[in-house]
Amino acid sequence: MTHELPPPGLPVERPCLSIWQRTTRQSPLINEGASSPIPETAEAVVIGSGLAGTVTAYELLTSPNGPKKIVMLEAREACSGASGRNAGHCRPDAFRGFNAFSKIHGPEQAMKIIQHEKHVLQLVKKFIDTHNIDCDFDYCKTFDVILGEDFFNYVTESFESYKKAGGDTTGISWYEQEEARKVTRVPSALGAFEWMAANLHPAKLCLAILAMNLGLGLSLFTHTAATSVTAGENNTWIVHTPRGSITTPLVVHATNAFAATLLPQLHTLLTPMRAQAHKIIPTPAFSSTNMITHTYSLRFALHHFYSLIQRKSDGAMVLGTSRGIPGMSEITRSEITSKNDNVYSEEIKDDALASFKKIFPQFGEEAIGEGHEFGWTGVLGMTRDSVPFIGPIPGLAGQYVMAGFNGHGMARIFGCAPGLAKIITGGTWAETSMPECFQITADRIDKLKA
Repeated sequence: MTHELPPPGLPVERPCLSIWQRTTRQSPLINEGASSPIPETAEAVVIGSGLAGTVTAYELLTSPNGPKKIVMLEAREACSGASGRNAGHCRPDAFRGFNAFSKIHGPEQAMKIIQHEKHVLQLVKKFIDTHNIDCDFDYCKTFDVILGEDFFNYVTESFESYKKAGGDTTGISWYEQEEARKVTRVPSALGAFEWMAANLHPAKLCLAILAMNLGLGLSLFTHTAATSVTAGENNTWIVHTPRGSITTPLVVHATNAFAATLLPQLHTLLTPMRAQAHKIIPTPAFSSTNMITHTYSLRFALHHFYSLIQRKSDGAMVLGTSRGIPGMSEITRSEITSKNDNVYSEEIKDDALASFKKIFPQFGEEAIGEGHEFGWTGVLGMTRDSVPFIGPIPGLAGQYVMAGFNGHGMARIFGCAPGLAKIITGGTWAETSMPECFQITADRIDKLKA
């Protein structure tokens, strides 16, 4: 059935397991509703069980005038997409993207994008604290470590532009080379910025909210792919699956990289890009009281960088790989734009591990059981203008979308999902905290296709 659908089609079956999925295999929710009969009607259908769909469903179910019986459809296991495959970060852009966003959307929207990401970090923390969710949430600082001269110029110029435009630099620290090398433990650092961020176990978070939703009126059907949405009678939509069809007045597309499969108007505007990460068991130099205290972005260039966290709960390190490796082979380059999260690239793995040991030479010799343990991939939803598509879909009354997070889902979803729920239940865009450039409009689609 997958080959009959418009690109990118459905997610591949039997994907590789991330560190987060390997440690939640006991959850009864991952295959929830897989063999249960699906209903013929629903007040709303949410397509996608990642954090975008899950948090949106929660916001709708807890809204006084929202739908009370929601069906959620998932093509694979619950939380089997990008939400369950990331590198563990909840890391807002403190300023770095200001110049880039300004060129695309103007300085006012660029400022709103950065303010929104900072706000979302607090929303994530508040949600987890309020509901007492056990997801290894570590509210900590992060380093942007500069490892290349060109990136040094780029990031310092962005900081000055952001500051000159009136950006809030409270909580952002700058370290010159000598101090940066001490505080980051990176001997080759040219400088470093520091600000607040977090790391967490995204699958535990998503599954906890799904469990809350089931108690509020959600019905989850995993292994039940939505294959098309067609017009029904009396202002309804029919969501088709291999297991039957559901008639509903309200459809929310929360399928990120796969949104264009059911929404062909997004074809070429929202496309998959595969990311890769690896679990590393630390040597004594990074164990016990020698663990790193910050999350890291280790940047040689704007598109050539690695990410790193170390989990306080077990000391494991998660290394996010670079998609901008100089001299990358054409085969690997073509793999990056695929949707195949059932394999990972050996070339990217080898580069990441070699780079990690060059950046942190003190990691040292590895005993048996230390070093690289396994890797995984996940599919990001990338948009042409670097921001998500959110809101009512033009020309399809009753259908809504929230997709295309460009690898920044954790820094956006907890602000965008409440905003989308507010719009669905009768609110206006102005009542949300979202930047206007996130809104999906016919004009935006036309401009991007031009």
